Amino acid sequence: MNGLSALDRFLHTDPEDVGCGQAMELLHLYAELAATNAEAAAERYRGVAAHLRACGPCKEDLEGLLAAMTEPRP
Repeated sequence: MNGLSALDRFLHTDPEDVGCGQAMELLHLYAELAATNAEAAAERYRGVAAHLRACGPCKEDLEGLLAAMTEPRP
């Protein structure tokens, strides 16, 4: 195995990680900025970005928001 296991990643959480609660509170703001500039979103909301790298379910929520924002409406 070349890298950390899921358990190792969980046990070595980035100290900037804000956790699910705060990430969800800010996710709509993060998504609005990420829709046009992902790097700016990650820089402005460093704790949210750290959390999204570690939390699959929250990352999926972000992907859903981005899809809803960018998909054309009928």
